[in-house]
Amino acid sequence: MRSATHARWAACAVVTAVAATACGGGNGGGGGGGGSGVLSSSWGDPQNPLEPANTNEVQGGKVLDMIFRGLKKYDPKTGKAQDMLAQKIDTSDSQNYTITLKDGWTFSNGEKITARSFVDAWNYGASLKNNQKNAYFFGYIEGYDKVHPDSGGQSADALSGLKVVDDKTFTVKLNQKFSSFPDTLGYAAFAPLPRTFFTDHAGWLKQPVGDGPYTIESYTKGSQMSLKKWDAYPGADKARNDGVTLKVYTDSDTAYTDLIAGNLDLADDIPAAQLKNVKGDLGDRYINTPAGIIQTLAFPYYDSAWNKSGSEKVRTGLSMAINRKQITDTIFQNTRTPATDWTSPVLGAAGGFKEGLCGSACDYDPAQAKKLIQEGGGLPGGQLKITYNADTGSHRTWVDAVCNSINNALGNDKACVGNPVGTFADFRNQIGQHKMTGPFRAGWQMDYPLIQNFLQPLYYTNASSNDGKWSNKDFDKLVDQANAETDTAKAVSTFQKAEGVVRDNMAAIPLWYQNGSAGYSERLSNVALNPFSVPVYNEIKVS
Repeated sequence: MRSATHARWAACAVVTAVAATACGGGNGGGGGGGGSGVLSSSWGDPQNPLEPANTNEVQGGKVLDMIFRGLKKYDPKTGKAQDMLAQKIDTSDSQNYTITLKDGWTFSNGEKITARSFVDAWNYGASLKNNQKNAYFFGYIEGYDKVHPDSGGQSADALSGLKVVDDKTFTVKLNQKFSSFPDTLGYAAFAPLPRTFFTDHAGWLKQPVGDGPYTIESYTKGSQMSLKKWDAYPGADKARNDGVTLKVYTDSDTAYTDLIAGNLDLADDIPAAQLKNVKGDLGDRYINTPAGIIQTLAFPYYDSAWNKSGSEKVRTGLSMAINRKQITDTIFQNTRTPATDWTSPVLGAAGGFKEGLCGSACDYDPAQAKKLIQEGGGLPGGQLKITYNADTGSHRTWVDAVCNSINNALGNDKACVGNPVGTFADFRNQIGQHKMTGPFRAGWQMDYPLIQNFLQPLYYTNASSNDGKWSNKDFDKLVDQANAETDTAKAVSTFQKAEGVVRDNMAAIPLWYQNGSAGYSERLSNVALNPFSVPVYNEIKVS
């Protein structure tokens, strides 16, 4: 998942359909939250409707985290996968799993959650005809090649590896050993779905029904989404507030201004330009904590100019032309740390983070940078254009700084320029349509705290978030070996060997690890960000 944007808010009346269009005045309450127990928070429109298997970006993910619960849930402090709807997940061989559900769980419409709720949802997510962005997450289940073939039409409608045993039990057969499979099941793509999703799909898209601590009351694109506490929620992590109003902003500076002015309760993306002021403005109401996020520059390998012999030298040279420490110190002021690998320090050494794995390729060395770029045939087209979404000011700031660093290293003030795209949605759509002609912003927010998640979705051949279409057989083979390894330490070591292949080819340029940063109003207490840099909305109290 992974990148965020914001848009300007205008108050809209609560209506029964998510695709609301009727607008009117606000309904009172401090911070624009709509009531004393409702908080308001900055947000950005999701790229797609909120189908769990079709949402792979941060803004949509925030909502899914509020309205859905799955077999596992990631601890908001440690990130560790813990049983949620799963009573137990058993296996004797890391390939065949038996999943037993807890009693007492229902969707917010009262429908009982059964094994079929999961099996049908996973079959839908995996099916080629449904064109779900997260279909790849079901790729290890037996029969995926039939329901989602690499070419041609699907020859089956259901994964042969999924079987309903009874209302509380289903089995999963994988096409190879995958010892960490249970720990992936807290990701939203694996959420259960009610019957209405299938019997009235258009209606469900207008008014999504889930099983989490909140329900959606209304949504007006470009304006706001109103979520209400579900009083009958059966989980232990009940909402401690009455609801959340997610206000759309196209500019994080505007969100910050509204926060300071008392028109917003929570801003979870402090703009770089305000970092020098935020402690003075907010004091203890400013949060700056490590998160499982890394910022990178990705490349369009579908463009032959970036996928020819020698281009790895150009990419490595560009990496060495970037003065990461100067940029993070000057612009981000203790909210970013220069990256020395392709994962995140929040994993810890045991979880796969290896400081310095990038080696000299991530060291600032302008002379060597210039030499490597020349040896690799020079910049394709003679100029580097870094594409980014311009609806948050901080991206332009750091892209300009990266270009200045590259220009200084190459002794050419026109060697690198920023290439802004107006909105995050347009930016992601252009990426999805493979329209990039040069490097582009590719920040990654982990889906679950495993080294596998920082590597496989991004760099495995045809993986779900491999937006640049990089492909390397050695990398793929090592990932397959690591996934099949039942010894955690050996699996991590093998993943790090795969990461070495990413390094040697400079498949993407790691820039910096990102902290989660947020600020909140005096109305709120018990505010925290989880290791994914997302506010733990259900824990927030409103006074």
